[in-house]
Amino acid sequence: MGSHGSLLLGGLSIGAGSPIRVESMLKTPLADPEGCMEELNALHASGCELVRTAYTSLDQEPILARVVEKSPIPLMADIHFNHRLALSALTAGCPSVRVNPGNLGGEGPLREVLGEVEKTGAVLRIGANGGSLNRGQLERAGGDRGLALAQAVEEQLRVLLDRGFERVLLSAKSSDVGETVRANQLLSSRYGYPMHVGITEAGPLEEGTVRSSVGLGILLSQGIGDTLRVSLSAPGVREVRVGYEILRSLGLRERGAHWVSCPTCGRRRIEVLQWVERLRPLAERLPDGFTLAVMGCEVNGPREAAGADLGVAGAPGGFLLFRKGVPLGTWPVEELEERVQKALEDILIRRCTDA
Repeated sequence: MGSHGSLLLGGLSIGAGSPIRVESMLKTPLADPEGCMEELNALHASGCELVRTAYTSLDQEPILARVVEKSPIPLMADIHFNHRLALSALTAGCPSVRVNPGNLGGEGPLREVLGEVEKTGAVLRIGANGGSLNRGQLERAGGDRGLALAQAVEEQLRVLLDRGFERVLLSAKSSDVGETVRANQLLSSRYGYPMHVGITEAGPLEEGTVRSSVGLGILLSQGIGDTLRVSLSAPGVREVRVGYEILRSLGLRERGAHWVSCPTCGRRRIEVLQWVERLRPLAERLPDGFTLAVMGCEVNGPREAAGADLGVAGAPGGFLLFRKGVPLGTWPVEELEERVQKALEDILIRRCTDA
């Protein structure tokens, strides 16, 4: 769990023992409100708990207000260059706004935004990006980009603290893992405010997943991070799935079924990936933390996946079904879904009875 103070953002608790929240960002522009709602509903179904939206025009205030009202997830307006957009987003009912220290325009605009935030009870996120660092910030940090990133957040945080405002979420991101880790370690060691973590512009699905997993894994394992986003050039629901898988891998949160599957080798008797996809519709209905295994052969089936609540492994002439390492029988390939479905029903009924 994150180790910092607590916030309430649109009814969502953040920090101080709350679950580490999984965030995404709308990839649909506000100019398409129907598309926004379709995406928000899909994100909500995938487990997303907080969503940012780019807010780029004051003319869109009525649209933003409607989306905020209908959204099943708290919405945070993402603000760049024009502080009046932050004021407008708060008027539209956003429970939070994110401002970027690198392009808001100095203390004056920030103070104006802060005044409105105080009136509405919203949460203010200070989100510095490596790409927004200016020459002066880099010079003051002696060229240390991680330090400069942390200091960019601190510059605006001091303005808030001078006003006694502490309803703040800190964020310092770069596309470079080392810079991001250093900046967040510095901020975490100096302040007790909730922190949003992520590797920004992490890349396409495969590369971005790896980069995000490395960076977030380091930070989360050190207790740094109260909300997270996996920033991928991929649909938002994929970002959410990867985010939960990172948390699951660190023992921090469980959502949905946990898959165990072998990488395959020349001993395999089944095409593992194809079988995973065949069973995925069944797995979507399983309780959080249920472990489902798909193994290529009887050699590494029940033994390597002995902890699985239910597993299948390739066997001569068909497949072996096993539970907690104990074989339940073998059947022909054609009966895969039927046998797995029945076994899952038996297990879940037994769990309910035992409870």
